[in-house]
Amino acid sequence: MAVSKKQSTYINEELDWLEFKAKDLRLYVDNNPFSELKDRITYKELKNGGVLPITSATIEQQLSALTKALKEYAEIIKVVNEMREKEELKKIARGGNSVSSLMDKDD
Repeated sequence: MAVSKKQSTYINEELDWLEFKAKDLRLYVDNNPFSELKDRITYKELKNGGVLPITSATIEQQLSALTKALKEYAEIIKVVNEMREKEELKKIARGGNSVSSLMDKDD
């Protein structure tokens, strides 16, 4: 029985970590609003000492990355919620009810 408790704790830790990553992804999207996107320009140093401006990320590329991040966020949250529900059902199936809740049923 200790093995199942350890396994359950491990799964909960993994779900917590996954939730943290989802929140991190959400924060990234929140900090980069679509309306404020601009081409990212970097400068490449040339052999002769000059510099050349280079577009490192266009607005379209950034928009695509943020849209992908939103989709991944939604998928992660969905999976975490489903797994948490399954874990709760496992607890109930194992007899996770307390004694007082069982006594209340007799009334």
